[in-house]
Amino acid sequence: MPGRLDALRERPFRLLFFGQAASLLGDGMVPVALAFAVLELTGSATDLGIVLAARTIPFVAFLLAGGVWADRLPRRALMVVADLVRFAAHGTMALLLISDAAEVWSLAALAAVTGTATAFFTPALTGIVPDVVSAARLQQANALRGLAMAVGQIAGPALAGLLVVGVGAGWALAVDAATFAVSAAFLVRVPMSARAPVEAHPFLADLREGWDDFRSRTWLWASVASASLGNLLFASYLVLGPLIAIRELGGAGAWALIASAFGVGSLVGGFAMLRIDPPRPMLVATLSVSFFTLPLAALALAVPAGVTALAALIAGAGLFLANNLWETTTQRHVPPERLSRVTSYDWFGSLAMSPVGMLIWGPIGAAVGIHEALWIAFAIQLASILVLLSVREIRELPSYPLRAGE
Repeated sequence: MPGRLDALRERPFRLLFFGQAASLLGDGMVPVALAFAVLELTGSATDLGIVLAARTIPFVAFLLAGGVWADRLPRRALMVVADLVRFAAHGTMALLLISDAAEVWSLAALAAVTGTATAFFTPALTGIVPDVVSAARLQQANALRGLAMAVGQIAGPALAGLLVVGVGAGWALAVDAATFAVSAAFLVRVPMSARAPVEAHPFLADLREGWDDFRSRTWLWASVASASLGNLLFASYLVLGPLIAIRELGGAGAWALIASAFGVGSLVGGFAMLRIDPPRPMLVATLSVSFFTLPLAALALAVPAGVTALAALIAGAGLFLANNLWETTTQRHVPPERLSRVTSYDWFGSLAMSPVGMLIWGPIGAAVGIHEALWIAFAIQLASILVLLSVREIRELPSYPLRAGE
């Protein structure tokens, strides 16, 4: 890998990277640990959807505010505070589960606290990366961050599955809580250049400036609209997948295998992104995300867990490529002083329908059948990708903004 890890030679990015690597390992544990914590309490996919939605709704609701404050305040300080809040929330969740005092409402309330803190962390993270790595290594830095996420998606579910089977979901969430503290410890050591004072504007004026930039870029808002629908459909995988694993594939171990395979695919995608920087990034991203239809079809067909894991691996690689290209393209095309706000509109739009998906797929599965519900999600996802490919800017947007006269 000569030259492929050069971004880690830059100390500010290296510290950010290792802090995020620890946190992402814990995040990889959450889908397995939280899913089986709720299912052990009530056995209801609808209750699982409620807890997942409770985390996502405040995340979406506060994203725009998070983007404004990330462009106003020191991003590093904002991220440290968010990490400490998430440490406290997940630590409390773990204690409730370990002491057999957890209820669905308490898990949902703590998940909401985590979602709120993440709404402030996420736009700040996207905005801080160009500040801690040289411009020539930005694509590589994002790929390395994605690789850390992929490793977390592999090791996290596997570790969570072992802990769920061995000692319970609460201990998996306790480990996840500790990783937020590790992330904060690394973040406080990241050296940051002094930012120019931000001219005070009314909050709504800052929001409007970010919105004007966001809506002026057809490739961006069209992708966000497609991603919003895609995340609504992705919720069927999160809500109905664990239920199929329990009923037909062998339980928590099977779902951990599938989730880990998704992470392996992300790892494959990450190594690919260390080597490529396509001239038409949004075209490649849109084609790549189409692979996510495969695990939906595999679950709908109720094929063996190993086959579904292979589909998840391919989907993970495609989704990694798409997300990495999307993030790097946004960082290159959007001015730094508006990057967190535009990113917050990106995240807000992309996830706006996700809580709805968390709430509807349990009842839809109960009404029409779990397998039939997954086929519905598969068909709509495939159709939405074809529509996105019809947008000219998606097919033609270059990697870097064109200079005047080009």
